[in-house]
Amino acid sequence: QASSDEQMTSQTLKTYAQYTLTGANAVELNEWARRLATRMRRDDIVRNVAAETFEGGLRVFVDVDREKTGRLGVNMQQIDDTLNDAFGQRQISTIYAQSNQYRVILEAGPQFQNDAGSLGKLFVNGAGGAQVPLETLARITRTTAPLAVAHQDQFPSATVSFDLATHASLGDAVDEMARAQADIGMPGSITGSFSADAAEFQRSLATQPWLILAAVVTIYLVLGVLYESFAHPFTILTTLPSAGVGALLALMAMGHDLSVVALIGIVLLMGIVKKNAIMMIDFALEAERRDGLSPEESILRACRLRFRPIMMTTLAALFGALPLALATGDGSELRAPLGVTIIGGLVLSQLLTLYTTPVIYLRVERLREKLGFDRNRWLAAGGEPEARGAPGAAE
Repeated sequence: QASSDEQMTSQTLKTYAQYTLTGANAVELNEWARRLATRMRRDDIVRNVAAETFEGGLRVFVDVDREKTGRLGVNMQQIDDTLNDAFGQRQISTIYAQSNQYRVILEAGPQFQNDAGSLGKLFVNGAGGAQVPLETLARITRTTAPLAVAHQDQFPSATVSFDLATHASLGDAVDEMARAQADIGMPGSITGSFSADAAEFQRSLATQPWLILAAVVTIYLVLGVLYESFAHPFTILTTLPSAGVGALLALMAMGHDLSVVALIGIVLLMGIVKKNAIMMIDFALEAERRDGLSPEESILRACRLRFRPIMMTTLAALFGALPLALATGDGSELRAPLGVTIIGGLVLSQLLTLYTTPVIYLRVERLREKLGFDRNRWLAAGGEPEARGAPGAAE
């Protein structure tokens, strides 16, 4: 979701979001745009709904009677020339002065250009130089026409613009737009796509899962190189779900939407919360290699000795995010989701990972043993225990 307080596009818009319909038939397209706008006006999620079809322009249609023009010796080129002379601003000459030049324009007088009835006063040259009134050669009909015909991807388009209601998110509006199209039964020949901030929101959501997956894979590879193991990086990554759940619960409790800034906070949490597991597992692995302790003894010692630095680093990050979450004033609505996300993720992950990480560590170690991993050979490769009476020193 995204909040209406954030604008992601640089262009000036009359409304916050726009939904553009495209189709091959402009008349059908405008009709469905009006139906969609009428349906959206009944929703409480959006407001200021308008169908920008640019209709209502005045048009005069001149339907020429070809048989009558033929009998009177008038051709279509003469009719076109007469209309162009009256309303086309045809340049017929240039007057040259000593220091300037002036173009001579042939057109009807201004008093005749604003009234469609003046078409009946035009005369066309007929056979033998006779002047034939245009209204005797054609049927003049007043109709309406679009003021402008918008195009998108070379197809006629119509835009439905809207703003978000109070406490409504852009994600809700996107879902409501899909429901509105289903309710009115929009045909498959009409396709729609979001523009303005709504389009930016959809594009950002489309790439977020891949960005999070890339971050997780990168973390796994770095930890795998660090510990020379495929198993324990997974143990560290198990701390990430609790941080994500905590961030979402905090956003819901504080009434914030899952905006792009909140997603940035979740990615930031991925680098913060895993340090709890790193501190414990790194110490436990070192105790196994150097002192020859069993997995149970090593993780128990790690929990005891690393509890203080874990709490200190977590509280330092938590209190550092408090100003973001509690700040007021201009721009606070953009920074607050970031602080709330960090605080919520740290609190829940801190409460859970202190208990779950040792359990997962032991489960992974037992799985390694079931798969035939030789712990004594691993101790010899990683470093012999120090000769001080530690378990495994005589192996």
